[in-house]
Amino acid sequence: MPGKTRHSPENCLVFAHRGANTEALENTRNAFDKALGYAIDGIETDVQLSRDEIAVLWHDRFLDRIGLSDKHIDDFDFHQLKALINPESESEGIMTLQEFLVAYRERCRLLLEIKNRDWEPVSRHELKIRQTLDLAGQSSDQRIIVSSFNLPSLVYAHRYNPAFPLVYNFEATQTIADARKLFHTHFFLYGLCLPIASVNQAFIDLLREQQKCIAVYTCNSDSEINKALQLGVDILISDLPHKALILRDQ
Repeated sequence: MPGKTRHSPENCLVFAHRGANTEALENTRNAFDKALGYAIDGIETDVQLSRDEIAVLWHDRFLDRIGLSDKHIDDFDFHQLKALINPESESEGIMTLQEFLVAYRERCRLLLEIKNRDWEPVSRHELKIRQTLDLAGQSSDQRIIVSSFNLPSLVYAHRYNPAFPLVYNFEATQTIADARKLFHTHFFLYGLCLPIASVNQAFIDLLREQQKCIAVYTCNSDSEINKALQLGVDILISDLPHKALILRDQ
């Protein structure tokens, strides 16, 4: 996927952000299946750990989406989360990473964002990395990519499995100068995932020179989607994948 040549819009891969999350509860089987009802290229999802150390799909640490604003995903064992999160609907209940990979790895590309943040001990960060890479297995064709906002986690992941494609998620405050420094010290990175507002042609040129994959998040408006397409990014992540596909295929 990465390379020095300029990519045309039709080569851009459209990834559904947490599935078709405007049509169903995000990161659930229902959201993923609805996304696959369109001609999407891939699915982006989020990996957390339950209290009993099972990798599950959930974006935030908090459980306010199910009315428990004072509780966290890691306050509960997996069997408790299954009883809490839409237990009446198997298609919208909480999924384990293992269930997700079995169901979807043969159907489209996957981008697994490991949610490692400062509130969690490093030991759990590293366990999450090991579980994710072990479950994903080999990804020599880059059909499964792992990403994180936590750079030390990606360093650990590279030591654990040097062949696995790893993408560093940039914050909005990080700049092209940060990217230049990063490639001197962390050249193993497969690519960067950038906020669409931060991306410009100079950023694209740098990543092409370095032969890195270019992903952008989260492109929902016509202007954001068209900007990503015109810049020729490799992966466009959207809450509205059907809109992105229409604009790309025009």
